[in-house]
Amino acid sequence: MDFSKHIQKADEALRRRNYDFAIELFRQLLDLNPDLGEARAGLRQALHKRHQSKKGGKFLRAMSGALPLSKAKTMHKLGKHEACARALEDYLGSNPVDVEANLLLGSSLEEAGHFHSARAVYEFVAEIAPKNPEGLKSAGAMMQRTGDPLRALEYYERALEADPRDQEALKARKNLAAETALTQSAADKIQHSRELIKDKEGAQSLERKQRLHRSEDELHGDLERLEGRFAEAPSDPELMLEIADVHERLKDPEAALEFAERALQYKKDSFDVASKVGDLRAKSLKKQIARADKDGDTKKASELEEELFRFEIEDFRRRVDLRPGDGHLRLKLARRLMRAGDTDGALAELQRCQNEPRIRQDALFHMAQCFHEKGIFDLAKKEYEHALEGANGMSDRAKEILYSLGEIAETRGEREDARTYYIRIYEVDIAYRDVANKMAELS
Repeated sequence: MDFSKHIQKADEALRRRNYDFAIELFRQLLDLNPDLGEARAGLRQALHKRHQSKKGGKFLRAMSGALPLSKAKTMHKLGKHEACARALEDYLGSNPVDVEANLLLGSSLEEAGHFHSARAVYEFVAEIAPKNPEGLKSAGAMMQRTGDPLRALEYYERALEADPRDQEALKARKNLAAETALTQSAADKIQHSRELIKDKEGAQSLERKQRLHRSEDELHGDLERLEGRFAEAPSDPELMLEIADVHERLKDPEAALEFAERALQYKKDSFDVASKVGDLRAKSLKKQIARADKDGDTKKASELEEELFRFEIEDFRRRVDLRPGDGHLRLKLARRLMRAGDTDGALAELQRCQNEPRIRQDALFHMAQCFHEKGIFDLAKKEYEHALEGANGMSDRAKEILYSLGEIAETRGEREDARTYYIRIYEVDIAYRDVANKMAELS
């Protein structure tokens, strides 16, 4: 099932500081798909922000969470990991920054096979307890498990900064570094090293990536050496990008952005550099938002969030201008325009990429959503049906489409047609949204 529309709705509620509504939406999504990492991460942030906005009441929060926490521990002992996770979410609703409870939640999700959700929880633990080796190691393990070895190495490095003698982290870092090197070596043998890249910019990018696995002291040493070289060659854009990479690794996106923007002045037609600048600008704004939230300056945080919202659209427009034939970029831009309420703008982008085979089904589905939003039900129905033809069996996407077709039929007073759509969902998934109630109402 494509949950993007629902995620957007929950994110919007969070952005507007309607925390209770955002939490409710994220919990509903997790009831439908417990391994929806975006929803799990969103829930953590919504709970955290609501917690920060309320003063005092620690005793009452602890008391209100005592029963679900006790239930969670019992379920954990019995090996009932799904039930344990649900009980922990109930407890964390009033005690969201309890590190041990979050670690137990991550462990339960991991045991239940919900690795993306576990990853989101461990990342949150690393955020609220940046010196906790267990949280950092667990985040690293889930990064590796979900196919992100570079991020995994970053978390193991952080775990070793917290506890340099942690043997588990040392071993994991060593194995990951060796695995990454082996993979690169194999690729080199197959493609004869530099055949993997076509130009100097690609070579520089690869070399920068190979230097990612460094401690903070090593990174500061790299920065000092690079700045020395930069004093002698202040017009070298590749050197600027190397400095930007080190600043980014040191979690200073503002400084990284300054050097990336300088590089872009020399490489105005470079898609990679333009994308780098866009990513860093977004990171910088997010960091400023977090700082304003921490300072309790809600007005400034809201203004920065609006700025981020506008910037992401402008940024992806620039990327599309540089690569007008890239349908994936147009699809990403369209999703951001939909989130901003620019339905016509989103439709224009979707219509231009709907014929690209790799993204056709996504484009058709989102076009249907746009027509649905605009109240053009004939076109919405037509595109939903086209999207349904390409859906796999009774997948989550297929259920979403059938439900939307049912809504359109209901809106048009076509009760029998609506029931026909809903019953196709009902016969395979009675718990899907409110389809059981819909069946009862239309009987």
